[in-house]
Amino acid sequence: MCGIAGIYHTNSKRPVEKSVLDKMASTLTHRGPDENGCYVNNNTGIAHTRLSIIDLSGGSQPIFNEDKNLCVVFNGEIFNYIELKDFLEKKGHKFRTHSDTEVIVHAYEEYGKDCFKHFNGQFAIALWNEREKELILARDRVGIRPVYYSSLPDGTFVFASEVKAILKYPGIVPEIDPAGLNQVFTLWVNIPPKTVFKGVHELAPGSFMSVSSKGISTNTFWKMQFPDANDYEDKPLSFYTGKLKEALYDATTIRLRADVPVAAYLSGGLDSSIITSLVKKYHNNDLITFSVAFSDGKFDERKFQNDMVKYINTDHRVIEATYDNIGSEFSNVVWYSEKPMIRTAPAPLYLLSGLVRDNGIKVVLTGEGADEFFGGYNIFKEDKIRRFWARIPGSKKRPGLLKTLYPYITREPKMERFWQSFFKKGLTDTGNKYYSHLIRWNNTSQIKQFFSSRYKERFSEDAVFQELDNYIDPDIDRWHPFCKAQYLEARLFLPGYLLSTQGDRMMMGNSIEGRFPFLDHNVIEFANTIPPEYKMYGLNEKYILKKAFNDILPDPVVYRPKQPYRAPINQCFMRDNLASSMINEEIIKKYGYFEFDNIRLLLNKFRNPDIKNISERDDMSIVGVVSTQLLHHHFIEDTFNEYHNFHK
Repeated sequence: MCGIAGIYHTNSKRPVEKSVLDKMASTLTHRGPDENGCYVNNNTGIAHTRLSIIDLSGGSQPIFNEDKNLCVVFNGEIFNYIELKDFLEKKGHKFRTHSDTEVIVHAYEEYGKDCFKHFNGQFAIALWNEREKELILARDRVGIRPVYYSSLPDGTFVFASEVKAILKYPGIVPEIDPAGLNQVFTLWVNIPPKTVFKGVHELAPGSFMSVSSKGISTNTFWKMQFPDANDYEDKPLSFYTGKLKEALYDATTIRLRADVPVAAYLSGGLDSSIITSLVKKYHNNDLITFSVAFSDGKFDERKFQNDMVKYINTDHRVIEATYDNIGSEFSNVVWYSEKPMIRTAPAPLYLLSGLVRDNGIKVVLTGEGADEFFGGYNIFKEDKIRRFWARIPGSKKRPGLLKTLYPYITREPKMERFWQSFFKKGLTDTGNKYYSHLIRWNNTSQIKQFFSSRYKERFSEDAVFQELDNYIDPDIDRWHPFCKAQYLEARLFLPGYLLSTQGDRMMMGNSIEGRFPFLDHNVIEFANTIPPEYKMYGLNEKYILKKAFNDILPDPVVYRPKQPYRAPINQCFMRDNLASSMINEEIIKKYGYFEFDNIRLLLNKFRNPDIKNISERDDMSIVGVVSTQLLHHHFIEDTFNEYHNFHK
């Protein structure tokens, strides 16, 4: 893995200041601590920080084509580089390294801007075409690797792997965008190109951008598709399990390509257990695995992790997440993720990647993506139950199915009435393309009540959904309801939350590269053709995964109840740490995002020794407040002071 950054003065011949480019790149050292490089040519400069994984001695970036009119830096991996290199050499291209990076420039020579379709990988690419004076940025299909950019009024275009590098450019003053906050505290995520930083944008997954003196254009090279609702092939389950086993085996195998050892995360859940078992059974008998455990038993999965370790016999290492270390590391979580959030779940994963680093490992395989593409989340079950209930809205029995998802819905009449009322909102609006997610989004939106009036008056629900409508593929209306929900998770939540705050950022914060076999585009494209009833059989989630891989897993792991990955919240911020200091009255009033009177009752709840009355919405709200405050602390207050010191 690596970090990339660059500056392009599109409307002038003003030379790029290498010192500024170096300063931008220096903020990305965690993404690439092994070496750095840059290319400056008059009004253009691109930089790279490297985490050496493939071709350790010859893969330094930037890398050029034969006549040096094409130059590339990139963050990520092109896993099929060996096959592409063989093909390109037969076409007459000359290679001077054994790296996957060099494949990019020659593929661009061969295919032009269609080259990105040929890459099986996870990437953020910056390619400079000297002959055309054109900068091209590209991002992988599902958004595993990030790339941000800012276009200034004077024609300067700045890009980087992370926002913090862009904020080092002298012409950019950091400012939080209320419209970006509005999106996060409605949908959990930002809708590309918007971020929470005014004037800083994100390139959407599966797209590339061309920048020149003629202007900026963005194009899509890949998008998720599903068959029409009644257009699935009539094939037996065995047909799909056979093809799935082949596709996932290939995806896992190709992700073991590296010139350094590759380890795996082992959570104790189905997804990581499948990947780990495939590696151990077919590739690496000395596999090292890592997992996070919790001191709080409600979140701990140690038993299932131990079951898997004993079953496949890996060299296993564990780190325990406690209230103290989750709270103390949450400041780092916000620094690396660069956005507000409503969960503390990234913090244990940051601790876990630190354990990997301390063991001298650079690359890990994980199970991300299985829940989205094979139906593993409760939101899919919730959608199915509510649609069933909506056929007879007055039914007394049908809403009772929700108890199978949420055991805390008890038979106590008051609690029963509350939850039925909660899940009944919009019950019969089943034609709405966002039906599966509207309850989640409505619940999240309640956090906005804690903001100060000057922010609340700028929050518009209509604006969020207008932006969402423009971003979502209109084909969604033709798909099966289950696939609509899958698409929303994969298009929004996967890149905007899971892969950023829990994937790329928490790994790269400790200079670790994550690889995700379930996110191979061949696996995704096949998975999207599988009939929904094979993904969720009744309310049995990821049914086809269990059927396809039960022969290489122990029964307790295959048939265990689904346990969503979460981390403690309320106890973590009631301690002496930087995160907790962000919610005192003085700091809240100083930063101005929240009205202290609006959150006084919330804080009193958390400070009360009797915490039984704290709801999930309370937990989400306190994380939202703390993370927003930390965002300002790291990126506005500190960066603003540095900006003014720079110009003194």
